[in-house]
Amino acid sequence: MNSFLDPIDIPRRLSLSCQAATSIRKGITKGIWEEYLPSERRLCEMFQVSRPTIRTALHQLSKEGLVDIRQGRRNRLLSSTPINPQKQSRLIGLITHEPVSQMTLLASHGTSEMRTHLAEQGFTTVFLVCPPGSAKSQHRKLEVFVRQNRVFCCVLLSVSLDIQQWFSTHAVPALILGSCHPEVNLPSLDIDYHSVCRHAAGTFLGKGHRRIALLVPDSKVAGDIASETGFCEAVAQHSPSNPDATAIIIRHNGTARNISSRLDAQFNSAHPPTALLVAKPQFVFAVIIYLLKRGLTVPDTISFISRDYDHVFANVIPLIAHYSFGEENYAHRLSRLMLQMVNQGNLPTEPNLIFPRFIPGGTVKAL
Repeated sequence: MNSFLDPIDIPRRLSLSCQAATSIRKGITKGIWEEYLPSERRLCEMFQVSRPTIRTALHQLSKEGLVDIRQGRRNRLLSSTPINPQKQSRLIGLITHEPVSQMTLLASHGTSEMRTHLAEQGFTTVFLVCPPGSAKSQHRKLEVFVRQNRVFCCVLLSVSLDIQQWFSTHAVPALILGSCHPEVNLPSLDIDYHSVCRHAAGTFLGKGHRRIALLVPDSKVAGDIASETGFCEAVAQHSPSNPDATAIIIRHNGTARNISSRLDAQFNSAHPPTALLVAKPQFVFAVIIYLLKRGLTVPDTISFISRDYDHVFANVIPLIAHYSFGEENYAHRLSRLMLQMVNQGNLPTEPNLIFPRFIPGGTVKAL
């Protein structure tokens, strides 16, 4: 009865293992690896999939005669595709401190669109997760990654000063997705956090607040450092007319316990802040819950602004005051910069900054 359907190929959703096999196969044919594949653990990091997924993909490639799988030893390449050592690499490394699952929505969306556009141009993208640690260990990991994979260029996703400095002194072209440290000479794309936090501090001061605080991760990331600088500059600028104005910087390690203890130190003091700017959307609700537990309502007893935007803000009443911009515009700018770099071999070493729009919301009130 259903025989008329037999000749038709039913569309199927490709499994992760099939997609991983396709990516590895492309890497082999492009000569990204020579003689041996990276370890299973490295392949998992590069393609952001699990070890069982990589093993299934490798077994598929073994059946195709591309890889010789040897238990307890490195997997050897069997491809007969001639590799021209002079041929330009088509591999782009994405260097990050954290797995994709922990990225912000903005970085995840922008990176995804960029990878799609690069794939259309014949480029393969792989991840290197380089957790914060000693500069020596990070540099060694970068050297091995670049050498073994014949990387053409890299995107640095909100990485530390040590990693930025390594790329600034090596011949691998790189674009920083995030703010560039002042002592590093690399192209970058990021929000203008210096101006954003300067504007937020000015908004608080304009509403009559004098003790204003910025809650920010102690990340050593350039964007967070620029946030502190801009916030303090705004208060310093208002000091002649408001000598009692004070900028309070509250740094934390990202845990709820540490955030609470840092806030306790301020709100248990004789002169607690009356306005609070919070960096990173994942900490906004932790802070709001903390304030409510202390009986501090927003905005009646404390004004509140989020430095960044999250889609969940749309479901909150009153709307949390925040800074926002078109994510599509950000993703397009990132893709254009990367295509320019892969086509020209480099980019001008200058920051590409986006200043978002301030959404007042209902969480800022005059004293």
